[in-house]
Amino acid sequence: MRKAVCMKVEYGNVAEDAVWAGVDTHTATNWLSVVDARGSELFSGEFATDPEGYRKLCDEIRRLGSPVAAGVECTGTYGAGLVRAMAAYGIACYEVITPGRPRRGPGCDKDDAADALRAAKQALSGENLAVPKSQDGWVEEVRNMTVAREELVKQCTSLANLALATVRKGPDEIRARLERLGTAKMMGVLAGWDEAEADPICDAVMFSLAALGRVRAEARRSARLLEERIERTLKAGNPALASMYGCGPISAAMLAIAAGDNPERMGSEASFAALCGVSPIRASSGKVERHRLNRGGNRNASKALHIIAMHRMRTDPRTTEYVERRRAEGLSDREIRRCVKRYIAREAYRLIMHPYDVPIEGKGPEMRAERIASGVSQKDAAIALGVTASTLCDLELGHHQFRELALRYRQWIDDGFPLEAGIAS
Repeated sequence: MRKAVCMKVEYGNVAEDAVWAGVDTHTATNWLSVVDARGSELFSGEFATDPEGYRKLCDEIRRLGSPVAAGVECTGTYGAGLVRAMAAYGIACYEVITPGRPRRGPGCDKDDAADALRAAKQALSGENLAVPKSQDGWVEEVRNMTVAREELVKQCTSLANLALATVRKGPDEIRARLERLGTAKMMGVLAGWDEAEADPICDAVMFSLAALGRVRAEARRSARLLEERIERTLKAGNPALASMYGCGPISAAMLAIAAGDNPERMGSEASFAALCGVSPIRASSGKVERHRLNRGGNRNASKALHIIAMHRMRTDPRTTEYVERRRAEGLSDREIRRCVKRYIAREAYRLIMHPYDVPIEGKGPEMRAERIASGVSQKDAAIALGVTASTLCDLELGHHQFRELALRYRQWIDDGFPLEAGIAS
């Protein structure tokens, strides 16, 4: 699974003493390789993974020449600290793909020095590089809390399954007493259990079940607290994404994490769709012309888009109308879901790039009523505002969030509905 969209980097004019670096990252050490413009290795050595080690590594690169770029493996894990240090030292850093056996080919070396040299030469070529996530803003806060919450939720499920299995193979009187309650209610009863049983085996079973219930209750409480804080952080960092229709705080968090603290690195909404694994892939054969869903990308982000799509397909009138129309055209439900997820990815990208483009609550219908009362058609209003009629319709009906357009629309109304084309653009 790729964390970023690979690209080719064009360096343009470089200094005569230009050098490129490659780093093979590990838990305790980083191996550095530096090459010149011809690909000749100038240095190869090991540095510690601490602030002092980062400083020595960057100083060594600068000692050898003018650094153009550095290719670093595992920028989201072992190399995260090094990437931040390089950014502080003004060294352009890119993520390189960790070479697996198919990429190395037969007869190629595999050790830290060889991997670092391979990363340096890849940085020199500019091929298959990616801008790493900065990991220095509110998205990083959300990522840490989301990871912890996911583990707590998994723990809750595991504890409930273990408790249910224990009840089912335990003494008959315990099974008869607890199994009929259902899993959720049973775990609530066990969390508050403090009575002793007359039979030693029953007492041991109930004591064990009560311990599982208490741990699960604490895990659920911690998960809820994390979710509340995730929602608060998300609303402060990107209120537009947090208010997207059909998108809960966890789904919004997954999309924000996929984009990172520096979403401009993606370049386009097509890159974001590919990153989320919802870019269409041609799957035509013979007379059949079709596309299938991309099975790569960030699977958590793809899952979030799937949840939003399923919710909209059940509750959003426009989406249900679209589904019926596409179904009548002969598309399968799977293909329709692919199209809906791709559309949602486009909307999510726009909100990620414009985090404060939040809707002005209730103002769309009010402005629509004022326009109709003044006898101005929607088409004329759209021309005056420099947008399409469908975009203006979405704003007036409250289907989408166009804060900047809403403010211009309000100003246009206050100015007396001037109909000159593009007056408010």
